[in-house]
Amino acid sequence: MKVAIYTLGCKVNQYETQAMETLLKARGHHCVSPAEYVDAYVINTCTVTAVSDKKSRQAIRRARKEAPEAVIAVCGCYAQTDPEEVQRLGVDFVAGTSDRAGFVTRLEQLVQQRRDTPVVTVDDVMRRRVFETLPAGGLAGRTRAMLKVEDGCVNFCSYCIIPYARGPIRSLPLADVIEQAAAQATQGYREIVLTGIEISSWGAEWGGEHTIIDLVEAVCAAAPQCRIRLGSLEPRTVTEDFCRRAAACENLCAHFHLSLQSGCDATLRRMGRKYDTARYAKSVGLLRQYFPNPGVTTDLIVGFPGEREAEFQETLAFIRRCAFSAMHIFPYSRRTGTPAATMPEQQSNETKQRRARQAAAIAEEMQAAYLSGLTGQALPVLFEEKKAGLWRGHAPNYVEVYAAGEHLHNQVRQVFITAVQGTHLLGECIPDRGGQKCLGVV
Repeated sequence: MKVAIYTLGCKVNQYETQAMETLLKARGHHCVSPAEYVDAYVINTCTVTAVSDKKSRQAIRRARKEAPEAVIAVCGCYAQTDPEEVQRLGVDFVAGTSDRAGFVTRLEQLVQQRRDTPVVTVDDVMRRRVFETLPAGGLAGRTRAMLKVEDGCVNFCSYCIIPYARGPIRSLPLADVIEQAAAQATQGYREIVLTGIEISSWGAEWGGEHTIIDLVEAVCAAAPQCRIRLGSLEPRTVTEDFCRRAAACENLCAHFHLSLQSGCDATLRRMGRKYDTARYAKSVGLLRQYFPNPGVTTDLIVGFPGEREAEFQETLAFIRRCAFSAMHIFPYSRRTGTPAATMPEQQSNETKQRRARQAAAIAEEMQAAYLSGLTGQALPVLFEEKKAGLWRGHAPNYVEVYAAGEHLHNQVRQVFITAVQGTHLLGECIPDRGGQKCLGVV
């Protein structure tokens, strides 16, 4: 078969798409561009916001238009939570967020034996108990690979639909994590990203036998020639013990994404978050105590139901206090089936957009200040691609860096930072003297 795959959403979706590509290639099939003739067109969907749902629907309609004779197969979170709506879009195959090997097998069958009615194989997510082990790897030509170590979430924040799309916590056993990380290192990747729906919960179903910091130490040891990067962390993960042990891992990137969502305690309680601003601030303080100038990034939801103007101003003051290196800001998205969808005092779109602009302006100021503080320093940069005549890559703190050079793809080079340009840095590669160690934290 010739199969095109279009992916929406988070790094977990990206990882699962890579796994499906690996499964397809292992069976002799070809993964191609949607612009080519295809036998099957797969859309891996996202449902984290209403905008994500809309983009998923648009992608499905576009696939049917671009490949009218192909089997149109839809999987992922949107297909899991609203399979009926997906069926109404005229697709041939609807699957959810599990059993990727079974998905590929059924796709092969449908290409050979077309059916007049759509095939639906969406399971009950709440009955899942076993982590689905997928083939490790990454996309050809990429410098970093993702390693999915956890799936599911049981936090049930009042605004979030994802627990209903992914089910309870399931973790990849530590021995398997080590084996996959070591395998990725031998494939030439220079960076491994640990990802999952809620990686801070890794191992929770085993009663605390192992925790996320055990995982971090094991992966850093299994792939010492690779930089190790963490996905989003629950703020309470960051304790003194976590920081002390993480700082001792020489190849761990000093970039920590701590989900905030609100800087107001009353709003956090309505959201069902499990921490307050004091605990969050403690986590930020610990990271800066143990890591020199780390990248600390976050997510923020504005216009949550019941968020008064004074509460929003509390949030603005709090994010200034945290001095994030970068932020993702989202207007609250009403998700049917979540407690927040029926809460009183739903905010108008105008209010949500205005608050998003205000928060974004502060985020830009903080990012500019953080970047400015990096000028005159040397940062180890993993170069990924050539863009606009310069090589583009990321430092361990996840700051984007551009520099001139030759044949820098998949190389880690020390770069002397000379200037800030918008949301990235400009620099000059320092001549490699041989044996230079460039993997460590900033």
